[in-house]
Amino acid sequence: MTAHERGAQVLAAAVSAFAETGYTATRTDEIARRAGVSQPYVIRLFGSKQRLFLAAVAQVCDRIEAVFTEAATGAGPDASLDALSEAYDRFLAERNLLQVLLHAFAAAGDPEIGPVVRDRYGRIYRLLRELTGASVAETRKFLSTGMLLTVMAALRVTGPEAITADWAQDILTDLHEHGM
Repeated sequence: MTAHERGAQVLAAAVSAFAETGYTATRTDEIARRAGVSQPYVIRLFGSKQRLFLAAVAQVCDRIEAVFTEAATGAGPDASLDALSEAYDRFLAERNLLQVLLHAFAAAGDPEIGPVVRDRYGRIYRLLRELTGASVAETRKFLSTGMLLTVMAALRVTGPEAITADWAQDILTDLHEHGM
């Protein structure tokens, strides 16, 4: 396995571990165990747990940006937020990524993590506006609905293994009737 492949393997293990237990509770030795490498190797690759967490956050945000860009490209020059909302469903199916994103927001109080998380969220906001030409209000509504769906997915009241919740069904029905 090349160093690049090993780094990708460690990053995948980190995404899985951070998704489960968040930044603070995740230990680098657990990530190393999942990746099948030593803990010193994890630190050698990423420098610190914090830098590894930021790499995991970057991977999640890169995936969000890629999903939206692909959807806009497929929709053509008149891409709308509706085309991107359909693509968001693909991201919602990637549960680990959602949970890392939520943990990133929770860790944003850290002076080293917060600026990176805020910057990446800002990049997503600007990308949405650039891809669709949406107004600030339209983009705000899109992002607000996306966060609601993200939280609902984390609560497991949506998706293939959804736990029944009447309030969640009310929200999902309303979203399908009136659009994201």
